[in-house]
Amino acid sequence: MSQTARTIPLKVFVVENHPDTLQTLKTYLEDMGHDVTTASTITQALNVLPGINCDLLLCDIGLPDGFGWELMQKLPTKVFSVAMSGFGMNADSARSHEVGFRHHLLKPFKAAELDRIVDEAAAERARRENE
Repeated sequence: MSQTARTIPLKVFVVENHPDTLQTLKTYLEDMGHDVTTASTITQALNVLPGINCDLLLCDIGLPDGFGWELMQKLPTKVFSVAMSGFGMNADSARSHEVGFRHHLLKPFKAAELDRIVDEAAAERARRENE
């Protein structure tokens, strides 16, 4: 875990429909000191996400009520967002970037990959606070 990830607590929103994956991500991020809110569907996410000040959105692409790409298109404001998916074709990654995801993490991903992204989101938040 990097210095940035340990020193800047973020508000993280995780949208993931697989209960074990959701709990693992939540526990891992909370152990890093982050405040984590979760949802399992696009509908749940849209009911909660606009009401919180989120620093990082981690969103599964394949959800029970649609695709994470649809969630990105429905958000009223843009947030530092990362797609998580088993869909690993170039077209899937390109679609993720087209709708506003900063990264497209291919599942299963390593903790170091997530740490790097958390660091990037923390650095962006620090820049915003210093402006």
